Order: sequence, then C-alpha cells, then structure tokens
Amino acid sequence: MLIILLLLFAGFAILIKGADFLVSGASSLAKKLDISNIAIGLTVVAFGTSTPELVVSVISSVEGKSDATFGNVIGSNNFNLLFILGVAGIICPLVVQRSTIKYEIPLSLIAPVVLYLLVNDHLRGGTINQLTRIDSLVLLFFFGLFLVYVFRTMKKANNVDPGEEIKVYSTMLSIGFVMLGLAMLVGGGKLVVDNAIKIAVTFGLSEKLIGLTILAAGTSLPELATTAVAAYKKNSDIAVGNVVGSNIFNIFFILGISGFITPGQYNIDLNFDLMICGIVTILLILFMFTLHKNKLDRWEAIVLLFGYFVYTIYVIRQG
Repeated sequence: MLIILLLLFAGFAILIKGADFLVSGASSLAKKLDISNIAIGLTVVAFGTSTPELVVSVISSVEGKSDATFGNVIGSNNFNLLFILGVAGIICPLVVQRSTIKYEIPLSLIAPVVLYLLVNDHLRGGTINQLTRIDSLVLLFFFGLFLVYVFRTMKKANNVDPGEEIKVYSTMLSIGFVMLGLAMLVGGGKLVVDNAIKIAVTFGLSEKLIGLTILAAGTSLPELATTAVAAYKKNSDIAVGNVVGSNIFNIFFILGISGFITPGQYNIDLNFDLMICGIVTILLILFMFTLHKNKLDRWEAIVLLFGYFVYTIYVIRQG
C-alpha cells in the first residue's frame, strides 16, 4: 500500500509539473505569435491547468472506468467552485467583470444542465443511461460556441494586460516544453488512474467515490495553484476566469472527447453531484448581487469553503 500511495503522489506531482511545462511552452509560443495576454489567460492558462483532468478522464474512459471519468470531471468542477474559489476569495475578495457575470458564469451553468439532459436517457424512456458519441458531439459543439465567444471577446480587449508578463523562450525551447509537458501528463495520468483504482479495490471503495474525491482534488491542483497566486496578486480576472473556463472546458471538451473515444455508461447516483455543481454556480451568480456588487466577498468565500467540507463528508459517507 505504501508503494501504491507513493506512486499515486508521484503521478500527481508529474501531472502538475507537466501542466506547468505545457502552459509555459504554449504561452511562450502564443506571445511569439502576438496573441494578447488576456487571450492567453482565458484559453491557454484555463485549458492548460485542466489538462490533468483531460488525461485522467481519457485514460479512465479508454480503460472502461466510466465512473472514474464522470466522477473526476464533476468532482473537479465542484472542487473548483467550492474549494478553489473559497480559498482564493479568502486570500483576496474577487472583483468579477460584468461580462463574466453576464455570459461566462451562465455558460458554466448551462454545461451541467446539458450534460444532465444528455446522459439521463431514462427520462426519455431509455433503458441504459450513457454518454453516446452523438451526445459527445453535442458537448463539443457547445465548446466550439464557447471558443467563438472567447475569441470574439478577445478582439474587443486586445490590449488588456491581465497582470504578470509571460516569459518568452526560444521557439525550440517552447516546443520542447510543450512536448515534455504532454509526455509528463500522459505518464502521470496513467500512474494516477492505475493507483487510485488499486486503492479503491483495496479498501472496497467505489470508482465513483475515488473520482469525486482523490482524482478530482488531485487533478485540480494546477487550478488551485494558479487561482490562489492570481488572487494573492489581486488579479481577479484570471482567478475567476481560470475556474469558470476550466469548468466549461471540463464538461464540454473533456467529457466530449472522452465520450467520443469510448462511449461510457452513466451512474445516475452522480446526478446529486451534478446538481450540486449547478446549485453552487447559481449561488455564485447570486453572490455577485449581495453586499458588494460584482464581487465575491470573504464571507461568501467562507460559505463556499464550508460547503465543500460538508459536501465531501456527505460524499464519503455515501461511499
């Protein structure tokens, strides 16, 4: 068991460092191509920090572990909303742009609703609840719409600087970082999935529980690090944008790709966790109109963080 735990933590460490290499290399290349800093922050950074979820979910899907696939994505979204925003908001109250409240957060609310309607086939008289390839294409279509929105927005904000200047490397070194990052993500993802499932089998835990807790928290560490640092530097746009962008990416792209590669059966017990994702997103919108408008205040962040611990205890007790 000690070896399994060491391999699990090693996998997480490789995932996090791999994501760091990938984001650094891709950001450097983007700057060389004269892409604005804010565009990099909302795309490369948000999607780059979600690559551990992508790798772990795709590997789980290919290996037929659909509970781990869905649990990882849904659990990561809840971790992002409750724990990461909670921690970031306590570090520094987060001012949220009107466009984020009006468009991006509502889109992150649409994501779990669309997923719920697609995978609950029993609502339409089906006998098997699953994410089919057609369902996956629907998710990818929504992701495409999100990308169109992001790039149209970027044209209007081309000269906005989100904060810390991105370091630019040589073209060869940038490409090297990207390739090394991808290799580490694949290797680290394999270690995480294999050893997390071994722990589940050893202690009689379900794949769903492992996905919602260990995999979800572990693969969200890049988002946690990025968002916490952004909050500390009072860069609210990146802090909130990273979480919201990652949540949209997780459902629309990661589950879209995973389901297209290997259609997976959906465990309706996850409907509760999916509902939590939607409810907390609605709560986040409401927080934008309480006390200080367009701002996640410290007390609201404390509510989110407390909610995460209550939610986690409930999930563990349910097994």
